[in-house]
Amino acid sequence: MSEPKEEGEEDAQDQSPGDVGRSGGDVSGLGVLLLIMLVVVDARPAEATFPGKPGKIAYSGKDAPNSGDYEIYTINAGGGGRVQLTDNSTGDSEPSYSPSGKKIAYSGYDGQDSEIYTINPGGGGRIQLTDNSTNDYYPDYSPNGKKITYEGNDGNDNEIYTINIGGGGKHQLTDNSTDDDALSYSPSGKRIAYQGKDSTTGDYEIYTINAAGGGSKFNVTDNSTSEYTPSWGNRP
Repeated sequence: MSEPKEEGEEDAQDQSPGDVGRSGGDVSGLGVLLLIMLVVVDARPAEATFPGKPGKIAYSGKDAPNSGDYEIYTINAGGGGRVQLTDNSTGDSEPSYSPSGKKIAYSGYDGQDSEIYTINPGGGGRIQLTDNSTNDYYPDYSPNGKKITYEGNDGNDNEIYTINIGGGGKHQLTDNSTDDDALSYSPSGKRIAYQGKDSTTGDYEIYTINAAGGGSKFNVTDNSTSEYTPSWGNRP
């Protein structure tokens, strides 16, 4: 089985400058132009996963030394400027910034189980996205900021889901008898990488699946040892 390709991959690797030159025009002149373009492209600075100025860091921390309750905080990358976003008697964890930096998704305990919420990075504006009787964890925003993928328990094991950022539109991507978790969107937002338990060998492998649903999962690793927590990066 061939690996599913991200948008734009088909042509980026298959065409050489020589192929372009043979299509007509002054080959030597085109070669000089291509060289100049390559120098300009190579001179670009490296980019972060979310381009833009570095912002605050979101994290989960105890609200008191001897407390068993975790809250969501933000802090400046150089230290200082700490802001407590949540303040309750139940655990809040696993914060994930939206691509725009205007929202933070997290997993919060509602007294019965863990659900997915979003909140403003300055506090307030909390929205509960999931509301069921099973645990939902590890939210991750899509690159366009319109969807959140998360790990949810279907009553038997953990599966992969997506939901709209305002709630609703919940979609279950995986459905099997083994755990699927530790999610990571592709840069295009078209696929999701995750760790899944192999029902035959009992170890964890890395898979990808269509973020919109439909189609089969793709087995990225396949061996007798466990692989965990994939992170999908941009091309340099």
